[in-house]
Amino acid sequence: MLKLLQINTCITQSTGRIAQQIGEKAIDEGWESYIACPARAPIVASKSKLIKIGSKADQYFHALMTRVFDCCGFLSKYATRQLIKKIDNIKPNVVQLHNLHGYYLNIPILFDYLKQSGIPVVWTLHDCWAFTGHCVHYTCVECNKWKTGCYACPRKRSYPNSFVFDRSRQNYAMKKKAYSNMPNMTIVPVSFWLGDVTQQSILGTYPIHVIQNGIDVNIFRPRIESAYRIRTKYGLENKYVILGVATGWSEEVGLSTFFRLRNQLSSDFAIIMVGCTSDIIKQLPDGIIGIARTNNVDELADIYSTADILFNGSYQETFGLVTAEALSCGTPAIVYNATACSEIVTEETGYVAEAKNEIQVLKFILYDKELSHEERKKRSKLCREYAIEHFDKEKKYNEYVDLYKQILKTS
Repeated sequence: MLKLLQINTCITQSTGRIAQQIGEKAIDEGWESYIACPARAPIVASKSKLIKIGSKADQYFHALMTRVFDCCGFLSKYATRQLIKKIDNIKPNVVQLHNLHGYYLNIPILFDYLKQSGIPVVWTLHDCWAFTGHCVHYTCVECNKWKTGCYACPRKRSYPNSFVFDRSRQNYAMKKKAYSNMPNMTIVPVSFWLGDVTQQSILGTYPIHVIQNGIDVNIFRPRIESAYRIRTKYGLENKYVILGVATGWSEEVGLSTFFRLRNQLSSDFAIIMVGCTSDIIKQLPDGIIGIARTNNVDELADIYSTADILFNGSYQETFGLVTAEALSCGTPAIVYNATACSEIVTEETGYVAEAKNEIQVLKFILYDKELSHEERKKRSKLCREYAIEHFDKEKKYNEYVDLYKQILKTS
C-alpha cells in the first residue's frame, strides 16, 4: 500500500483542513495517510493517522527565542530528529509539506534528511515564508529583497515576530542552503500569482505545479433557512449585509477599512465581521456585528449565506479561501486587484477594485445594492456554479493524488 505523510503547522483552520482533505482523497484512492503536526495542535477527529511533533514546552521555547533572536525554523532540533525516526518507521512513498513555520521544526535538519532519503517531496506553498528571510507576506511593504537576499527586514515585528534581533540575512542564506540539491522536489503554489513569485525565488529551480485550493462545496452551499434565522437573530431583516471574514483582523486584511465604510453607509446597511477577538468586538461601532473566530465550517457557511456580499479587504492573499467559500454559498465578492485575490472573482461573480481604493469599494457596494431581486438571484446561481467548477475539493485534491502518481512513475 502506498503511504502519504504530510507535515503542517495545524490540522484545523484553513491549511489544516486542506491537509485533512488531501489525506481523505489519498485514502479514497487506496493510500495510507499520515499527518504530522505540532504537539500544541488540538486533537481532532481525522481519517488520517496523526503524529505529534515535539512537545508544547519545546514549541513555546522556540517561539520565545524567535521573539528575541529571529530564528523561526532553526530550533527544535530534538523534535525534528524524533520526527525523522517516525518517518523512517513509516517509510512513506511521498512526503507532502505545507506550512513549516510555527515554531516546531528545524529546517536544515529536515531537508538534510529528505535529501539523503530520496523520498519524493511535494511542498505546497500557502504563503511566502519559505523563500523570505523572515516574513510570510512582503507585498504590504513592497519589499523585493527576497529575490536576491534578505537583510534589514522591514517586517521584523510581524509574524514570526522578533522584537530584538534581525537575522533575515542569515535565515535567507540558511534556507537557500537547506533547499539546494533536493533530488526530487515539486513546488505547489496555491495560486498562479504565487507560482509566478515562486519562479523568481530561491525555489524557482524546482518544478512548479500550481494547484489552487479546494473547498467542500457540499458544506459551503446556499443555506436559506439558516440565513433567515441569523438575520432574525441580529435584526437584519431589511438590511443589505456586507461580510468580512478573517482568521485575525489587522490593517493588512482591512480592519480600519470596514470602520470607514460603516461611517459612509446609511442605516440600510449592516456589516458582519467574523474572526474578531474580544478586544476588537469592544471597539466595533454601531452597525457592525462582531463574531468570534470559528473553525465550525457549518457555522461559516450559514454566515456566508446570510450576506448580500463579501468584501475581502486583504491586499496580500496567496489564494483567498474565504472568497471561494463565499462564492460557493452563492454570495458574490468584492476583492482588491492585488496578489492572488482577483484570480477568484469574475465579472459574473463580483467586483475587483484597485488595491486599497476604498472609494471604488464603496461604489461597488452601492451599485450592488440597487440590483433587482432577479439579477441578484441569477448572479448567486452563477457564483455557486463557478465555485463548483473551479474549487470543488474533489477535483482539486484529486490533482494532488495524480501528481503523486506521476512523480512516483517517473522516479
